[in-house]
Amino acid sequence: MLQDALEIIDTRCALLVIDVQGDFMPGGALACADGDAILPGLSQLLSERRFAHVVATQDWHPARHVSFASEHAGYQPFDTLDLYGEPQTLWPDHCVQNTSGARLHPELDWAPVDLIVRKGCDPRIDSYSAFRNNLGPDGTRPTTGLAGWLRERGVDSVYLCGLARDVCVLWSAEDAVAAGFKTRFLWPLTRPVTHDTDAATRQRLTRLGVEIIGA
Repeated sequence: MLQDALEIIDTRCALLVIDVQGDFMPGGALACADGDAILPGLSQLLSERRFAHVVATQDWHPARHVSFASEHAGYQPFDTLDLYGEPQTLWPDHCVQNTSGARLHPELDWAPVDLIVRKGCDPRIDSYSAFRNNLGPDGTRPTTGLAGWLRERGVDSVYLCGLARDVCVLWSAEDAVAAGFKTRFLWPLTRPVTHDTDAATRQRLTRLGVEIIGA
C-alpha cells in the first residue's frame, strides 16, 4: 500500500524526514519505541529519489535547554510543568549540539536532502514542528521559514515520516495543514515515544484531514 501510494508523486510534493537522530534510537537518550525499525524503509525511500524536494529536520539543542528536566529542580523526565502558559513536557537531555546523539543517523544516505532545518536552538523555547517553534516567552510561535521555502519551489503537498510519531511528526503534520499544504503521513516510517499514544495520534490526524498512508 505504501509503495502504491508513492507512485503518484510529482514535483509539487516534498518529503519531510523528521528528527531521525541517534538519541531517538534504541539506547539513545530519548529512545522512541522501535525507532530503528524505520531505517530500512526510509533508506529505500531516499535511495529511490521519488521526491524532487527532500527536507530533513534535526533537533539541535544547546546544553542547558528549557525542555530538559535537568534544568528544573525537583522534576524528572516526562514530568510536565507550565511554561509560558502552556504545558511543557520535560525530556531527558537529548540532541545536544555537536554530540553524536544529535547527528542525523549515519546509516542513512542523506545525499537526496536539499535542506536541513535545525530546531530547538533557542535555549528558552522547545521546538517540535518542522514549521514553527513551540510557544515562546513573547506568546508567539516563531516560524522556521520552511513553509516559505516550500512555496518558493512550487510545493503544495508534503509527506511526513520520522520520529517521534506522537510528538514532532504529529506537530509537523498539524502545522503543515495550518500552512495550507496537502498533508500525508507515512505511518510505517514513523515510530512514537510510546505506542500507547497511537490511537490518539490517528484520531488527531483524521480530524485534521491528514491522509494516513500504510496504517
